[in-house]
Parts: sequence; C-alpha cells; structure tokens
Amino acid sequence: MTLPLCAQCKRFGGQLPASFTTSLLSYSSISIMGGKTAVVTGATGLLGRQVLKAFANNDWTVKGTGFSRADGTDILKVDLTNADELKKVLDDVKFPDKVDKDPEGTRTLNVEAPRTLARLCAERGILLTYISTDYVFPGKPGDAPYENNAEPAPTNLYGQTKLEGERAVLHEFKMAGKEGLGVVLRVPVLYGSAKSNAESAVNVLMDSVLKAQQEGANINMDHWALRYPTNTEDIGRVLKDIAAKYLETSDRNSLPRILQFSSEDKYTKYEICQLFAEINGLPIDRIKPNTEGNDPNASVQRPYDCHLSTKALKDLGIDVSTQDFVGWWRREFRAFRH
Repeated sequence: MTLPLCAQCKRFGGQLPASFTTSLLSYSSISIMGGKTAVVTGATGLLGRQVLKAFANNDWTVKGTGFSRADGTDILKVDLTNADELKKVLDDVKFPDKVDKDPEGTRTLNVEAPRTLARLCAERGILLTYISTDYVFPGKPGDAPYENNAEPAPTNLYGQTKLEGERAVLHEFKMAGKEGLGVVLRVPVLYGSAKSNAESAVNVLMDSVLKAQQEGANINMDHWALRYPTNTEDIGRVLKDIAAKYLETSDRNSLPRILQFSSEDKYTKYEICQLFAEINGLPIDRIKPNTEGNDPNASVQRPYDCHLSTKALKDLGIDVSTQDFVGWWRREFRAFRH
C-alpha cells in the first residue's frame, strides 16, 4: 500500500500496481494510495513538515516534495504547476494577502494544480484529500459553527479559489466514476514550529509584539474577527488518521466527501498579541486594539467568525482533540512559571 501525499498543494521507478490504493497529501490536498508509503508535497513548509513527521512516526515510509529547498534525496523537487512533473510523481515513485496581488498565480495553485492532481489520481485509483480553508464561509455573526454541509459563500479571493479547488477536485473524481476517492479537509489558521515567523499568520504576530518594543512604534491590531488557531502537529495527526480510515473502508462511497478540523481555542489577533506579550513579560502599549467591524455599505465583508464544526470527523471515530494554545506557546518560548 503506497501513499503519495502532497502538503499545503505543492520516484518511485515503474508503474504503480493497479491494486495500490494511493494517498497524496498536499498543502491543498492529500491523496492516499495502497501500502504504507507517503509522499508529502510541500514537505518543507509549515504544515508539510508536521504532516511528514506524523506519518513517519506511525510506521509509514515517507518521502517529501518541495521546490526551492528540495535536496533530491529525502525531498524531491516538484513544480506543482507542471502537469508532467505531477504525473511523474504518481507514475515514477515506487515506494510508497499576497493572494490579491497575484490572483492568477493563486488560482493556478489553489484550483488548476489540484484539478490536474485530482484527474491523475482518479485515473490511478488514488484517494486524494484536498486541504481547504474555513474562509469558504462568509463568517457572518451568529452563523458559526459551520457544519461540513453548510452552504459556502466566501467573501475574499483566497476563500473563493479554495472553494473552486474543492469543487474541481470532487468534479474530477465524479467524472471518472471514482467519487469515493476524492475528499476535502477544511482547516482554519495554522500555527506551529516554524523556520521563520512569516510562515504562519499566527506566529508572525510575535514580530508585531517585538516591533512594539521600539520607541515610536504605533501598531493597529484587529480586535474584532475571531480566529481558531490550530496546531500543524494536530492536523498532521488527523490527516494520518483520515488516510488510515479511508484505506481500511471497503465502501468509501459511504464516507463523507467533506471533512473539517479545528481547535476550539478562540482569539482575536490582538488577544494573541496580548498572550505572547504576557508569556514573554513584554509591554504592548504601542499596539492598539482595532474593534471596528464591517462597514455595512462595503462591497466586501470581512469574515467575523468562520468556526468549523468537527462533527463529521467525530462521527468517523477520528480524534479531534488539539493541543492547548497557551501551553504550546509557553513551551515554545520556554517560559515556565515556577
């Protein structure tokens, strides 16, 4: 049983046996083949590193793919926008706000690359899990938590392209008569061990706390929209459990096509800054909370609360527990009270 995984949607010699049920995990998707072998694309990124570790620590043989940081041995170099390279990954492996600045690039990464990947996986009988976002929902006050079958209505380009990616993936499997092999996993904002704070929209808030220590700093920080930061280690574990569940189920048509995972920890960005400052014993007088909500006359409405229900995962018997946000950061900062 081989599992190619492509993480956050970034060679085995010879053709994959027809009996293989393969899984490929990506930043935007996960696919599951036969055998306990995983190929994690985007394996050098914030989420990919933890997904790689989750599978490796549970007796899977794992390889990763990347691009600029690929070493050609443990991390294979793959351009996710190149259909031929994606095909090679599936055929040759024997073992198992930037968005608004580049809308076309975003659509290629979030829609077209997953569409190609889904078509190739469907042709080969590979289970693909596309990793999506809570921003497919509008986040209107009073709407959350959103169930997996709630009607999406994204309010920004990122959410729109991820929703298009979801639909493209599921459509490719439907057209191939392999509907039970296409799965979507929606997740919220991520945090975890990072090579730089800029890798995470949560971790990077520590940079704001540090900047606030400078004389003359004046930082406005959102204190309106609610976020549910979820640790990449927990997501890696859940993806591994989903892979195992879908591989061991003979009638995959009985399983849900869309799953959701989220922490229950709830914070505004300003509250996260407060937490970081408190743990590190730093003042944040120069960070000002911005409590302004949406202008009701604005054409684009920012999501207020996109909290995801994890009921579908619970119904499958998959553990949805998460690490304590405060405890994790105390360990990360090595800030323990005596």
